Amino acid sequence: MTPTPMAIGAHVEQDDPVAEAAARQAPLVQFFLGDPQGYQGPEIRYAGGAAALRADAEAAGVDLYVHAPYLVNVATTNNRIRIPSRKLLQQHVDAAAEIGAKGLIVHGGHLNKAEDPAVGPDNWRKAIEATDLKLPLLIENTAGGDNAMTRYLERIAGVWAAIESCAQADLVGFCLDTCHAHAGGNALATVVADVLAITGRIDLVHCNDSRDDFDSGADRHASSAPAGSTPTCWPPSSATPARLSCARPRRRRRARRRLRLAARAAVAAEGSAPALVLRPRSRRGAHRLPEWGHADLSFIMRSGSSVTSHGVHAV
Repeated sequence: MTPTPMAIGAHVEQDDPVAEAAARQAPLVQFFLGDPQGYQGPEIRYAGGAAALRADAEAAGVDLYVHAPYLVNVATTNNRIRIPSRKLLQQHVDAAAEIGAKGLIVHGGHLNKAEDPAVGPDNWRKAIEATDLKLPLLIENTAGGDNAMTRYLERIAGVWAAIESCAQADLVGFCLDTCHAHAGGNALATVVADVLAITGRIDLVHCNDSRDDFDSGADRHASSAPAGSTPTCWPPSSATPARLSCARPRRRRRARRRLRLAARAAVAAEGSAPALVLRPRSRRGAHRLPEWGHADLSFIMRSGSSVTSHGVHAV
């Protein structure tokens, strides 16, 4: 496969994602629609509403990606959680499609400790069958919980086996989070090939460092390359992590080059071209890099096909 040109994007605030993209000269952005920790439903905060956001993004050549609320859990057997989660998922599918988003990212969910995890994949099947998918739904791997549906490879395989018979299975993709993979006990050196062997696709990559040890089960993200440190789960084929907070132009150029090499290494198994993505965590002490924004970074690896893209943000 011929690699496509590198794209640079960012996870941004939702009030004006088009302006956020323009400020970073980014061709794609990811954001939430409303409260990521609430059941209130999606909210379009863009001035002019959904139609204006879609039109302005298309005019600017910016691709939009939406992350569903963290509370969505369609795998559980708890009706008080599963049923509202299905409703919330459909609401976000509708809202993301209305703004012209290229994909909606959702966590894989989990069951309670005493429950049979074998029930989870079938609940995912039922959720896919009950949801009117108007755009690609990208299921993200998670870090913790023995009964999580997308922490372990065998659970991911169970979910994919359950949904592959659904009429809308072609609209279900996968989002690989490197922090979650590391903390969940999946070696970064092999996880891309392992996931592809199960799903046949990786549509989005959230490339984050982890604050915790391998297989810790702790979902605690960190910047991918904080200045002066060695990240815990840096892409295995990369060399020394870049020092992002230096101010000298030559060092900034070297930093960008090393980050590109690291991103390429992270998706070498697919031969697709990576893109670099930044997400501002805090403005305090952050150094501006030319056209990138702040020094919290991640990688988006993008294949260039109509649906499959490889994206990245630091969260």
